[in-house]
Amino acid sequence: MALPRITSPHTTGPQRTQQVMLQVLLATLPGVLALTWLFGVGILVNLLWAGLLALGFEAAILATRQRPIGFYLRDGSALVTAVLLALALPPYAPWWLTLVAVGFAISFGKQLYGGLGQNPFNPAMLGYVVVLISFPLEMTRWPAPHSVGMLAGIEQIFGLTQLPDGWSQATALDVLKLNKSLTIDELWLNNPAFGSLGGNAVEWVNGAFLLGGLYLLHKKLISWHAPLGMLGALFVMSLVFWNGSGSDSNGSPLFHLLTGASMLGAFFIVTDPVSGATSNLGRLIFGAGVGVLVYIIRTWGGYPDGVAFAVLLMNLAAPTIDYYSRPRTYGHSKAERGFKVGE
Repeated sequence: MALPRITSPHTTGPQRTQQVMLQVLLATLPGVLALTWLFGVGILVNLLWAGLLALGFEAAILATRQRPIGFYLRDGSALVTAVLLALALPPYAPWWLTLVAVGFAISFGKQLYGGLGQNPFNPAMLGYVVVLISFPLEMTRWPAPHSVGMLAGIEQIFGLTQLPDGWSQATALDVLKLNKSLTIDELWLNNPAFGSLGGNAVEWVNGAFLLGGLYLLHKKLISWHAPLGMLGALFVMSLVFWNGSGSDSNGSPLFHLLTGASMLGAFFIVTDPVSGATSNLGRLIFGAGVGVLVYIIRTWGGYPDGVAFAVLLMNLAAPTIDYYSRPRTYGHSKAERGFKVGE
């Protein structure tokens, strides 16, 4: 009897994918709670708005492609993209900014290539980079922790009022990148952007996403290779180029691990099974490449944080990494180099 030839992705139904996506959404809950505590309910409004947009764009494109809408919407992948994107955007980003980011992520980052399982780039990071390059002013309007109030600031999302100048402040990565004269100790004492070990309040957000990442590892929904590769490479790079507390210091290893989107990137972005590498060795190399690029962009690049750019660049390298890190086929011995005379 001839067996049917089925090519990847081997989709048998949305149930398994749906369960995984729901677990990922659950793992983001500590980070969502931390962001809400620090910046108010703007983050919740962004999450709701981004989720509705993602489902709407996904349904519209599926209808255009004449695909079963309910089947694909139930897998939860569009919601995960929306949540990761909303968590990366400023809590009080205007509604149209979220619309552009989510629309590009779903349309060009996912559906353009055929949908779930076929996208070469991480859709959330692709949408984030588009709005970061196109609207840099709106993307830098992060409020200072506890400056907005739990229920205030929602009107800024819908353009009813402008974000007050006193609400926003430069991030710790911004301050460190632009510093030319103050020592690290002076920066820590005189600038509210710095916390105990990393960025003020952002270190708690990173801790919350670390907790969510450990939950994913416990459930065996992700492997440890890509997160360890990214965080390990970021730690080593920041240790090698750490100049102590002088004015030319690039920040300590702990500072880089607990600042920016380090933990969100390590456990929720580089672990994407579609746009990343597939073998364990490949995932380790992929994560390490992201960690190195994040440090390079943070320290010598034009942007204070480089997680999104690093992930997209390594997405380009993922097929090559897979080619050179393929595990040996079970039952096959390692190929010997060269040929014997007479063969």
